[in-house]
Amino acid sequence: MQENQPSFAERLQILQDPTVISTLTGIRHGVERETLRINPDGGLAQSPHQEALGAALTHEFITTDFSESLLEFITPPEVSVQKTISQLNDVHKFAVSNIGDERFWPMSMPCFIEDQDAIPIADYGTSNIGKMKKLYRVGLKNRYGSMMQAISGVHFNFSLPDEFWQQWLEKTTGEVANKDGISAAYFALIRNYRRFCWLIPYLYGASPAICGSFIKGKETNLPFKKLGRGTYYLPYATSLRMSDLGYTNSAQSDLNICYNQVDSYIASLRAAINQPSANYQQYAEKKDGEYQQLNANVLQIENELYSPIRPKQPTQSLEKPSDALQKRGVSYIEVRALDVNPFNAIGIEEQQFYFLDVFLLYCLTTPSDLMNAQQYDETEVNLSAVVDRGRDPALMLSNEQQSIGLSTWALQLFSDMQEVALVLDHANNTKRYTAALQHEKQKVLDPNLTPSARILQKLITQDCDNGTLGLALAEDYKQQLLDSDYAYSSAEYLAEHARLSIEKLGIIEQQDKVSFDDFLKDYFSASTTD
Repeated sequence: MQENQPSFAERLQILQDPTVISTLTGIRHGVERETLRINPDGGLAQSPHQEALGAALTHEFITTDFSESLLEFITPPEVSVQKTISQLNDVHKFAVSNIGDERFWPMSMPCFIEDQDAIPIADYGTSNIGKMKKLYRVGLKNRYGSMMQAISGVHFNFSLPDEFWQQWLEKTTGEVANKDGISAAYFALIRNYRRFCWLIPYLYGASPAICGSFIKGKETNLPFKKLGRGTYYLPYATSLRMSDLGYTNSAQSDLNICYNQVDSYIASLRAAINQPSANYQQYAEKKDGEYQQLNANVLQIENELYSPIRPKQPTQSLEKPSDALQKRGVSYIEVRALDVNPFNAIGIEEQQFYFLDVFLLYCLTTPSDLMNAQQYDETEVNLSAVVDRGRDPALMLSNEQQSIGLSTWALQLFSDMQEVALVLDHANNTKRYTAALQHEKQKVLDPNLTPSARILQKLITQDCDNGTLGLALAEDYKQQLLDSDYAYSSAEYLAEHARLSIEKLGIIEQQDKVSFDDFLKDYFSASTTD
């Protein structure tokens, strides 16, 4: 089937078919934005998750990630970009109105943190599922250290409507749009995303500098330069968040997660979850009567797999993500390569939605061969190179073992993406998609326009620390959010939502009938779907 798949030009023609174009208005997005709560002096807030924000375990829109101080704001899937932006602003406004004089840290890399024990691990209450979530985070701290877990990002969720798949699959493969066909098409998109993923940190990477406290005691071969009192930077870096210093796990480099089919992906993921790790055996025993991790395997649970993109299917209570995928197929994809946008109070701006829609639809429209290990490694090397030195004019990437300059390859991609942007413009009766593409193309023509270059320029010209800049932005954004109006959710609605989440937490805690030891045994012994 791979050899006979239609060319890009043929698939583009199908995308332009009126029956296909008419379905593209149904693309849906959701956003998950992480941000640290900080004190007025820029230090990490030590206060617990405020009761006014609800229960982190059960709230749909406001939760915590690794730390009690690391908030995560979530929007439901919506067709309207403006609605999603407004919903995200609403939850930011509500949260900032209920945290006293604390602020939101506006960058991906953490603020000044004296040592990792000053990062409070998130607490989800006394229920077994709450204890499990906390223990998972204790395991992350023991395995990788808390500093890495205090990094923030923005996750962009993207899905195409059922009507699209019915038309697209019939016309491109002759297949019926069932869960297997849709999953296979999403995995084709994912493989192309991995091939071209280096473009995302180039365009949106905004973490070229870090606070010295982040690398204290760490060995690194990266040629850091210093500015201000304690900020370290790489002259051409785009996203240190995604570097080996940031949110990666070298222990996972040998896992061989397969992105060719949903079945091979699930099988390779499950193998990793069941693969004992000699490194993590040291945390296998209880310490002072408390567990130190969920288990001693390479991955405690599936969420521990670090990847710039994930296939997703919403899970039911206590359902493992791979079981959900196996039963119901891929429902949407989660783009995880976005730094927090430090030039925006909510961490992402409208234009990014339109570009990402074009980019992801391009990844779907472009033919996508299955990948072997060597091709997968090539994508990893390209991504790592752009993360560390993406703005270096001499940087060469590798495209199917052929050396190519970043800007040369990027401009080729933009030329093809222009065709996809025109289709989306036509479908939505707008010019926003081609305008977003043009905006991003300027960053390829002039690297000084990238967020990473703009941040560095501010730091270097002012000889100021990352923390000083971050704190000034945090104060500006706090006021901006407080001054903004609610668009979709009133303060009363969100307060009621918080109250109901606390009520729901109480019910869950009362319903537990087994000990935590038995709960964990049951969870990990539960057989996966045949």
